[in-house]
Amino acid sequence: MAKKKKAKPAAGKRQPAKNKPTVKAKKSKAQKSKAQKPPSLGRPTVSQEEKLFLLFREDFHARQIFEFLRAETVRDLEQFSPEEIVRRLSQPIRQSVQRIRVKLAQHHRCLRDDQAFALEQSAPE
Repeated sequence: MAKKKKAKPAAGKRQPAKNKPTVKAKKSKAQKSKAQKPPSLGRPTVSQEEKLFLLFREDFHARQIFEFLRAETVRDLEQFSPEEIVRRLSQPIRQSVQRIRVKLAQHHRCLRDDQAFALEQSAPE
């Protein structure tokens, strides 16, 4: 029987070494390290001491919110979460609507779909 010869690679082509990691393996390690880092907003373009009225000069409603919150700088504003801002802004409205409901109930009137509240308020104790 004749021995088979091992096939030689074509001229000019290199075969990768068996012990060295391939380029794909290196990329996957880099991707994994990026995946472990927390997401970042990047470098801030304004300082924490930036005045809000300058930053939001064209937005009248935003400036009203800042005045209500007594926030003058970006640092002051960053202390609030979006939910907290909405809660603080809506609290006076909720209180006003409650006063309206009570006053109407005292005069035996009610808002639409609010008769149960009016009956509860006007019931003798």
